Amino acid sequence: MNSAALLAAKAYGAASGGVAPSTGPAIADTNFNFSAMLAQQVSSTVEATKAAEAQAAQAVTGKAEMVDVVTAVAAAEVQMETMLAFRDQAIQAYQEIMRMPI
Repeated sequence: MNSAALLAAKAYGAASGGVAPSTGPAIADTNFNFSAMLAQQVSSTVEATKAAEAQAAQAVTGKAEMVDVVTAVAAAEVQMETMLAFRDQAIQAYQEIMRMPI
């Protein structure tokens, strides 16, 4: 696992609440709203991207430090990698379901 994938996994764990794995059987959360979680992740990614763009624009005008720009761009990159990893897993799960015999 490369460092980018590790950062994406850590960001995903932090965004989803960072629930520690239990040793007993898993109990389904009946209040879990998948679409709300997905919408929150997408909006978080968009906000991180907008913040990075704003920092870059401020750096061009001389109102921001380069460290702030790099930090904002790195945060946006981690958010995007998290969304891409989620997308890849969703596509892989869909393909597995489609391969199942009926």
